[in-house]
Amino acid sequence: MAHEPLTRAEVLLEGFLELGTPDGFRAELIEGEIVVTPPPDGDHEDYIELVVSQVYRRSRTDMQFSGNKGLKLKSGGACPNNHAIPDGTFAPRKLRLFRGAESWMPCEGVAMVAEVTSTKPQADREAKRRCYARGGIPLYLLIDREGSSVTLFSDPEGDDYRQHCTLPFGKAVALPEPFGFELETAEFG
Repeated sequence: MAHEPLTRAEVLLEGFLELGTPDGFRAELIEGEIVVTPPPDGDHEDYIELVVSQVYRRSRTDMQFSGNKGLKLKSGGACPNNHAIPDGTFAPRKLRLFRGAESWMPCEGVAMVAEVTSTKPQADREAKRRCYARGGIPLYLLIDREGSSVTLFSDPEGDDYRQHCTLPFGKAVALPEPFGFELETAEFG
């Protein structure tokens, strides 16, 4: 029986899902491009730990965190669905989203994702922002090392977030519910 030829998007997605990456590296499919990143440096991990420790101590809602959770997100146009691995993914603990999840899970129920700029800062600032908005993730926290700033994107609609607040390191960022606290960034600088 004859099969329909695969589309470019289907071939790309199939190749991406079969891709083997060296230990510690991670591969993502972002807006039709396969992006492979090396293991993060220590400063990168320090920023993530500063966020995670505050969320665990101060959030009004008990949260779970994953630093390597693959998320399947809607794509724009003819690209295959995006497959992103945020530096941090937060979800209310009562949902237990990570338990039993496949390597690439849907993003429904995720409360916030966080990224720290590193090897491809424009991807974090633009492409990933669009991916997370398309996925309907309510909050996207971007720690921009080059800009010495923190941006909280909120209110996703279509390909972007309708609101954002950028503050320099040292200013507190108000994380709305379900977090309900001000994220201190004094130690970021």
